[in-house]
Amino acid sequence: MTMPRPHLRSETKSCRTWGIRMSFSAPGKIPLTRPFFGQEEIKAVQDALAANQVSGTGPITRACEEQIERTFNVRHALLTTSCTDALELAMMCLEIGPRDEVICPSFTFPSTANAIVREGARPVFADIDERTLNINPADVERKITPRTRAILPVHYAGVACRMDELLQIARDRGLAVVEDAAQGLGARYRGKYLGTIGDIGCYSFHGTKNVTCGEGGAFLTNDDARAKQAEVLLEKGTNRAAFLRGQVDRYTWVDRGSSFALSDLLAAVLLAQLGKQATIEEKRRHIYHRYRKALERYAVQGKISLPAIPEECEPNWHIFYILLPDESRRNELQRRLNGQGIGAAFHYVPLHSSPYGMRVLGCKAADLPVTERISKRILRLPLYPAMTEEDVEYIVARVCTGLEAM
Repeated sequence: MTMPRPHLRSETKSCRTWGIRMSFSAPGKIPLTRPFFGQEEIKAVQDALAANQVSGTGPITRACEEQIERTFNVRHALLTTSCTDALELAMMCLEIGPRDEVICPSFTFPSTANAIVREGARPVFADIDERTLNINPADVERKITPRTRAILPVHYAGVACRMDELLQIARDRGLAVVEDAAQGLGARYRGKYLGTIGDIGCYSFHGTKNVTCGEGGAFLTNDDARAKQAEVLLEKGTNRAAFLRGQVDRYTWVDRGSSFALSDLLAAVLLAQLGKQATIEEKRRHIYHRYRKALERYAVQGKISLPAIPEECEPNWHIFYILLPDESRRNELQRRLNGQGIGAAFHYVPLHSSPYGMRVLGCKAADLPVTERISKRILRLPLYPAMTEEDVEYIVARVCTGLEAM
């Protein structure tokens, strides 16, 4: 059956309250992802502007942090300008420095490794598990040296790493565990929310994430002393947070730090988004399972592999991907889909085989064979809450046609 292509759309929306006319053009292409915004976010920003709440660490920021603490059952949440900043804040809290090593996957965004590099330390890349695309605890253990200070697992696609094993390795060796849960908001491992299981967790609220305020992140911890330390680092090395609580009569420079605080304007958007989290996840779950059901027969035929979700994991349906048998067939299917207006994409260029990884860190492409294979085979399909049934059927039909031709 031939499915119709989604109608070409051209929308013009205006915001009369602000006296601004904004034009959004959607020429029929189905993007890889799109934020799920509505009137709630607009009203939240208007209210913040009307109340002159625009700077960081204001009342809206605190309300948002408290919402995160309640929702995800974590003692301390500090909003940051990005997950990158949250990761950098984590490395600063752990006092990672020159000659130290932190083990992380190569199959991740550069921010994971940059947080380590910026402190003068060395990222040591471990290979991934072919089933979940998450860091392989066995390879983590092989990569530990006397210089290792921490393990930095990344929960790819909102599916948890094998945290029991990683935590045991860390306890046995006296290492810290920092969760890069940029993609993991709302997902769980054995009933615990990702980002709240290790010593420190980091969230992203980038425009590509399930819950977003455009740019933003969060630093999470259940350790009171570490939270207090992070407050100082986040507030440019001052004790301003203690001052705002009335614990000191003035604030001043007490330690190193940076400007990591999210503005109240963005926190207002985020607070509205958090109120939609359940709706967002349910819409994403529906699309995810529609893809899976339609493509299962090709997995049985050996033409593709589908994502694996271990029994102990409750995902947040952040990404749907397929694995093709090889790079040439992945690239061919991507070309087909992109040519038909479907924003399919791969994910990622592995850090160990990137120019910086090879030139500066001395890595070689053959160092991590599973990561190399996966990066050449993976293809992500569009997934976002505002996708229509027509969009989904169109994508499914075009993917099936492409697979049939292989």
